[in-house]
Formats: sequence, C-alpha cells, structure tokens
Amino acid sequence: MIRILGTIFAGLFGLAFGSFLNVCLSRWPAGESVVQPRSHCRQCDRTLTWWENVPLVSWLALRGRCHTCHAWIGWRYPLVEFSVALLWAIVAWRSFNAFFPLEFAIGMLLFSWVLVGLAVLDAEHLWLPNALTLPSIALGFVWRFLGGLQVGWALEMQSTPWENIKDAIGMLLGILAAAGLVLLIRWIYWLIRRREGIGLGDAKLMALLAAWLGLPCALLAFVLGVVLGALFALGQLAIPATRNQPERWAMSKLPLGTFLCIGGIVSSLWGQTILAAYRRWAGF
Repeated sequence: MIRILGTIFAGLFGLAFGSFLNVCLSRWPAGESVVQPRSHCRQCDRTLTWWENVPLVSWLALRGRCHTCHAWIGWRYPLVEFSVALLWAIVAWRSFNAFFPLEFAIGMLLFSWVLVGLAVLDAEHLWLPNALTLPSIALGFVWRFLGGLQVGWALEMQSTPWENIKDAIGMLLGILAAAGLVLLIRWIYWLIRRREGIGLGDAKLMALLAAWLGLPCALLAFVLGVVLGALFALGQLAIPATRNQPERWAMSKLPLGTFLCIGGIVSSLWGQTILAAYRRWAGF
C-alpha cells in the first residue's frame, strides 16, 4: 500500500514540477525570469487564473486553447507534464521495490527532470544551455560518487582514501571519454564536410549522461539516440515534400540532443538490464 501511495504522490509532484518546467522552457530562451510575472497567455498577455494552471487538467479542459484569445497553447505543455509525472512515478515504484536510499531516488527524479527539459530545448531551439548541462555534470559526479561510498558503508566494505581517489579518477575519465567520443565524431565530420555537424552542447550532454549513469550506460544512451535520430531522419525523408527538396533536407539540422536525452532516460531505467542481456548474447 505504501508503495502505491508513494508512486501516486511522486506522479502528482511530477505533474507540478512538469508544469514549472514548462514555465522555464517558455521563458529561458527569451531571457525572462521564471518567477515574475505570474503565468500568463503568451499571446494576449492575460494573467491565468488558478483553474487554468492545474497541470494537464487545465489543458484538457481548455482543449489546448487560451480561454480569452483562443490562441493554440501547444502540445508541448501536456506532454512535458505527463512525461515528468510518468518518469517520477516509475522511479518511485522501482525505488520502493528495490529499497533504494531516498537520496538515490531524489537524484534520479532530478536527472529525469533535467533530461526532459534539455530534450525539449534542443527540439525547439537546438539549444543545450551551459547553465543547465555544466552544473548537472558536477552534480551527477558528486551524486554517483557519494552513492558508491554509501553502498560500501551499507555492505560494511571500508575503502581506503586511495581507493576513493581511484574511483573518482575513473569516473572523471569516463566523463571525459563520453564527451571525447562526440568531439571525435565532430572533428571527423568537419574534416570530411568542412562544416560543423554536431554541436559542443551534445558533447557536454554526453558528459552529463556519463556523470549520472557511468560510461557503459552513457554509451548505450548514445547508441539509442543515434538509432532514434536515424529513424527520425528516414521518416522525414519519406515525406513527399521533403523528397522534392533534397538540398534543403540535407542542410537541415536534427536535434541530436533530444534523441540522446531519450536514450539517457531509457538507459537510466533499463540500461543495466539491456547491457546484461547484450553480454549474455555476446557471450561475455
């Protein structure tokens, strides 16, 4: 019963934090404050009433349009709120099942919240802001390092300071290797095409994934992201209007960061299971 109630509460909090994330996603690109002014229609500038601010429910009740000017609100708002709520509910359900420490669950909630935000920012603006990626890299490193120490304490396995230093160095090398992979691909692409194909933000995003998940799961997220991006590109190419303008399609930019974030979410939830299945299949 506690597990069910905890999952429900996590989902409700996810709706609230998803609603706040929507405010951030609307105002960050414009350089606006996320605190003031109060939530308002982006078209007619009318301040929203309380019942128009209920996560997910208000969008459904208003049928996705402003109550005053009837401007289209957009699918992003309910999708972000639902995604954060669903991910938080999954994390809570798994945490109660495995009896994960509270700080581990909180870290995973924050991690999924950041990935949803970065996915939307890259999809809408091709932008992975340093103000979000760089602090998240540092926070993920500290969170995973302290989590490893806590596991050792729980198992009564005392580690020496030198062993802790080696673990920290190994984590840092994994973060650098994840970022270096994207930088290497970026450099090779520039040598061949003489123009940038992957942004530096994607390298920082890979470092973020490695900081929170470790290098193996970060590489899994990269593979999943590349596959999803390729499938999306093939789907775009299948559209008749796109086929009639091949040069324009070739110059268009795909939000790789969005697909990496999706791969990171999948890897954070099922990465160890996928990697274990792969090792069994490969005979490792």
